[in-house]
Amino acid sequence: MIERRQALRHRTFKGGSLLFGVASTIYCVIRNMSESGAQLTLEGPIRTPEEFTLLIKPEMIKRPCRVVWRKADKIGVQFI
Repeated sequence: MIERRQALRHRTFKGGSLLFGVASTIYCVIRNMSESGAQLTLEGPIRTPEEFTLLIKPEMIKRPCRVVWRKADKIGVQFI
């Protein structure tokens, strides 16, 4: 399998929130993360927008994201 990631991802188990629209929020678990992106697990096969802001807890860091892949209750995002 060809590795296409720009940076090595590190396993993590952090809480997060997808922020979009006026007040829309979807909670997630950040499973792995790098300087360039992350893998998120959602609370089921929830449809998300193509671009949103990821709030990383407990640091309360906000990162704009773009979805690069989807699989059941998981999505891969690239930080933009």
